[in-house]
Amino acid sequence: MPRPVTVIDSNVTNAVHQVMDAMQAPVYFETYIIKGKNMNHLTWEVVDSIRKNKVCLNGRVNNSLCGGARKELDLFASLVDCFNLNGQPSRHENVDIVVIRENTEGEYAGREHEVVPGVIESFQVTMTKFWSDRIAKYAFEYAHFSKRKKVTAVHNNGKYEKLADAFFLESCQEVAKMYPNITYNEIASRETRAIRRHSNSKSLWAIIANIASGVAGGSFGDDYAIFEQVGSVGNHKNPVALLFSSVMMLRHLLLPLFADRLKTAVTRVISEGKCGNSNTTTQEVVDSVIANLD
Repeated sequence: MPRPVTVIDSNVTNAVHQVMDAMQAPVYFETYIIKGKNMNHLTWEVVDSIRKNKVCLNGRVNNSLCGGARKELDLFASLVDCFNLNGQPSRHENVDIVVIRENTEGEYAGREHEVVPGVIESFQVTMTKFWSDRIAKYAFEYAHFSKRKKVTAVHNNGKYEKLADAFFLESCQEVAKMYPNITYNEIASRETRAIRRHSNSKSLWAIIANIASGVAGGSFGDDYAIFEQVGSVGNHKNPVALLFSSVMMLRHLLLPLFADRLKTAVTRVISEGKCGNSNTTTQEVVDSVIANLD
């Protein structure tokens, strides 16, 4: 039976439609166009569709679009898959990491109130034991099921939020004991020169994901999942990032054979240098991917 997927339309979502049709993948899309004043949040129609379908493919690069949905749908984990692409030059070699962050607390809690008229107090860092434990468990479970060997907790070394950092690391250390086959370590952001160079302008999560050339990812909870292109994607007309996110989506939908076919085809196209040229059109990439499907 075909799996329903909510789709937030963009220049490249039609590319995913075409490739899915060519593979005869058992999915069908409910497509929504978001524009104008709704550019930075999901409408109630889209949220209701996600509640019904459980899965969403966000074609827009503007990740703040789903910001309001994170809490409403309890999408507590943000995940970015970072890896080198054969045929694409990269400053860093042998990259194969997954960056996971808590999506609803800390700087994303969004808790504020008006103390007195004209004075707003904003709580930038709010951590609870439940949410701290939950994101740690998510990271280790992801590592376990994806057969990864190491989990690294990145923190600020108490430079800004000493209690919050200690809280987070305590949860990671406790959960690590439940996974003896996974190596656990910790690293302070100040120990990484690349992070220090960018630390004044971006969040720690965004810095790591961008430096590592994150391509595919999304926001996930116990009941719902939104797959999307991530912030390091520069060419909004190139469908490769969304196709890789679609690979993740197909695995989530328990369609691993279709996921493998799509990943193999996209990887072949990249290795042949058919999508690295800025003059290459979206349709040319799509045609190449379809031609390389097994």
